[in-house]
Amino acid sequence: MKTIYLTGFMGAGKTTVGKVLGERMKMQVIDLDAYIEEKLSWKIPTIFEQKGEVYFRDEEQNALRELPTNEVIITTGGGVVIRKENRQFMKQNGYVIYLDAEVDTIYDRLSGDDGRPLAKGKSKSELARLAERRQPYYEDAHFTVQTDHKTVEQIADEIQEWIKATEIV
Repeated sequence: MKTIYLTGFMGAGKTTVGKVLGERMKMQVIDLDAYIEEKLSWKIPTIFEQKGEVYFRDEEQNALRELPTNEVIITTGGGVVIRKENRQFMKQNGYVIYLDAEVDTIYDRLSGDDGRPLAKGKSKSELARLAERRQPYYEDAHFTVQTDHKTVEQIADEIQEWIKATEIV
């Protein structure tokens, strides 16, 4: 099976859902941000602080292409979709699943999380504007799952049902 790419705004549940899905499907799960941190020996906030967002996005694009494109689930960072090349690469090499969450849910999940440079110190309306700008990019996916008011298990169920229905395995 081709790679399954989980996309969505920060706090949508990509990493958490990816872990459950990987266990269920007996597939390796790679978190793109963790891969970048290990590769560069820096935490994401430090990369943003020391090198800036453009440098990080370049490294993110490089890392995306270094990872396997078969039999793996990749949980992406929230901004990977802003580059058209990344969206095209993921769609050509796998199945892109967008985990959609309302801004209220995201804001609640992110409050107090200092590990996300683009969310740190942002108001709900500032996060909403960023999410709104990215929305068209997220929607360029094979499948969308609304994650609000659902358990991780329910979200994983929906993804597995879609996989089964589309017979991609």
